[in-house]
Amino acid sequence: MSQLRWRKSSFSEGHTDTCVELATGPSGRPHLRESDDPEVVISTTPAALRALLRAVKAGELDRLGG
Repeated sequence: MSQLRWRKSSFSEGHTDTCVELATGPSGRPHLRESDDPEVVISTTPAALRALLRAVKAGELDRLGG
């Protein structure tokens, strides 16, 4: 996974390691990781990532674990 080019959101908190990073692999498959634990990488499909982003934007995950 070291060949992936990781991107942070422009909404990240400056130079802290508290953000999710995103990269696209050669096959077009998206990969996500937490910047403070970069060795753990989650691979998903474009459709699943779109569904996750829609749910986050709609606030559907705001009450998880609470």
